[in-house]
Amino acid sequence: MPDPIITLTTDFGEESPYAAAMKGVILGLNPSARIVDLSHQIPPQNLAYAAFFLAGAIPSFPHEALHVIVVDPGVGTERALLYVEVAGHRLLVPDNGCWTEWTRTANPAPLVIRLAEPRYWRHPVSATFHGRDILAPVAGHLSLGVDPRTLGPQVEEWVRYEPRRPTLDPGCLAGEVMFVDRFGNLITNIPGEALSMLAGTPRFQVGDEEVR
Repeated sequence: MPDPIITLTTDFGEESPYAAAMKGVILGLNPSARIVDLSHQIPPQNLAYAAFFLAGAIPSFPHEALHVIVVDPGVGTERALLYVEVAGHRLLVPDNGCWTEWTRTANPAPLVIRLAEPRYWRHPVSATFHGRDILAPVAGHLSLGVDPRTLGPQVEEWVRYEPRRPTLDPGCLAGEVMFVDRFGNLITNIPGEALSMLAGTPRFQVGDEEVR
């Protein structure tokens, strides 16, 4: 594909050289790649926030884009790295479940391949920078037309992120504030359609304060 889109989502922060190093690896393989920074401000190793962010961002992208996600508390361990095709989107992501919540009802089921073919990696591979040494070069090769099925074996099991769910007691729907956005909006784990389960006009309480 000419000028392929590769997006980056990380917890590296804007001031570090880490995202720049990943871009250098990708462009070294494919100078025509269009690299789009989704965010480098995911709170460090915060899988809940990463899941929330990806659910809000990725579905709006064209299907030919390739999304590289590096929010990776398990780096340096035996956790796997994955190539995923799901709901028409393509991702390269650690096997920590941050991508699974927004796709749990996807049909057909995701195609998931464990990255196991070192010929597509950068060597030597750092124990703590798989974003640069594995995910970025794999993204570069995929953007040049490499068949994903050559990256490693297809797998049927992967880590699933399980967010806390709201609870419904008689006359009371209880959830929690997950995040506060930069405008001060409280993002809860209560879906809007759940309010239809309550009779009458709902009253809202946050901590000890009633919110109207």
